[in-house]
Amino acid sequence: MRVEVGAVRGTVARMMVLAAVLGGCASTPDGDDPKASSSASAASRGTGAAGTPAKAGGSIGAAGSACELPVTFDIAKDWKPKAVEVGKYASPADSSDGDDDLAGDLADALLHQGPVTLACEVDAKPAGNIGFLRVWKGEPGDADARAVLRSFVAAEDNTSKEKYRAFESGGVSGVEVEYVYTSKLLDESKKESALAVTTEDGPVVLHLGGMDSEEHEQMLPAYELAKRSLRIA
Repeated sequence: MRVEVGAVRGTVARMMVLAAVLGGCASTPDGDDPKASSSASAASRGTGAAGTPAKAGGSIGAAGSACELPVTFDIAKDWKPKAVEVGKYASPADSSDGDDDLAGDLADALLHQGPVTLACEVDAKPAGNIGFLRVWKGEPGDADARAVLRSFVAAEDNTSKEKYRAFESGGVSGVEVEYVYTSKLLDESKKESALAVTTEDGPVVLHLGGMDSEEHEQMLPAYELAKRSLRIA
C-alpha cells in the first residue's frame, strides 16, 4: 500500500503534539540533562525532599476552578492544573481520512484508560519536577472503587508488584495502589501511584507517574496532599 509522505508527516506531527501534551515531556536546552535540570530546580525550590509535606497552592474541582470535577482537592504550590478537552483530539465523525483515523486512535489510547477518561492534569514542571498528577473520570454506575482501580492499572499493561489498600480522608473512602510500570520500548521500570473513589457522578481516579522512580518519590508529597484534602464536590 502506498502512503503519501504528507499524510505520514501530518499524522506524526499530531502524534508528537498529543504525546507532548499528555506524556509529560519537558523542554530543556540542547545538551541539558532533563533529570539533572529537574533535580537542581527542585532543590532550589525546596520541593525535592521526599517525605516533606507539600504546601498547598490552591484547590481544584469546584465550579469555576481550572478543572471542574466530581471531587475537590488541594494542589501543591507552583503545580499548574489544566482541564483536558477530550473532544478536541478526536477525529471528525464523517472523516474518511486514514491520517485522521490514526490520530484519533492515538488520542483514544492516551485519553482513555480502562473505565475512565482523562479530565485534568496538574503539571509539576513549574515546581521543578517532571511529571503530572492526572485526574480521570468514569461514567456513573455500580462499580466499586477497587474494581475501577484494578481495571485502570490492568489497562496500563506491563505492571507488577501492585499493593492495594483502603484509605479514608475527611469522610471520603476509597482504594489506592502502588505499583511498578515497565516500558518495553525503553526497557525501564518506574514506580507509580493511584487512588480511586466513587461519586454519584461516576468514579474518579487520581494517578501520579513521573519520568522515573526518583521523580515519582519527589512528587509523592503532592499526591499525599491531594489524597489528604480529597472531598466529594
